[in-house]
Parts: sequence; structure tokens; C-alpha cells
Amino acid sequence: MFSKSLVAFVAILAASGAIATPARRNAPASQCNTAPVQCCDTSTTSSNPTAASILQSIGVVLGADIPVGLTCTPITVVGAGSGAVCNASPLCCENNSFSGLIAIGCTPVDINL
Repeated sequence: MFSKSLVAFVAILAASGAIATPARRNAPASQCNTAPVQCCDTSTTSSNPTAASILQSIGVVLGADIPVGLTCTPITVVGAGSGAVCNASPLCCENNSFSGLIAIGCTPVDINL
């Protein structure tokens, strides 16, 4: 009986869209809670040949199509001074521990908000 109730509950949630995953959207830079916003020369995915080669060279294994940034520098002061200038791809990334070579789990941000 419990399993039928659980299946029914999950079916109702799925039908209502309550367990749908929201699409990634550009977020304001102030919403980057993981680290400073990164200014990356390239925004791509882990399946990109250049990104895959870098990941392999540093011994990091990721699934396909994980968003990454290549050749990144932190934007230290958002909205003021030269530290806020990014002429490439401003990204909020979950893992920036590779000295700017690659950043992992990146989402575009709008530094103009």
C-alpha cells in the first residue's frame, strides 16, 4: 500500500512540474555565492576538445556537457574600477581551484546589474 501511495505522490509531483529542474539563466553577479565572479576567455562544456584535454592533463574526470570556463581570472570588485571589467565571459563557477586554467560548474552572470 505504501509503495502505491509513493508512486501516486511522485506521479502527481511530476505532472504538476514540482520536480522539474529550472533552466540556467544569467544571474546577477551578486548571486555568485561560491567565489568571486570569473572572467573567462572561453565559456564551453567539458566535452569541448580543448576543455577535455585540459581536464585530462590535470587528472579531473567529469561527465559530458558540464559547463566550464577556460583561462579565467577573478573579477575582484563587481561594478567598480578595473577589477570589474570583463571583455570575455563573466561566469560564476563552483570550482575555481585550478589557477585560472579551467573553472568547473559555471553559470553566466550579468555584471551590469
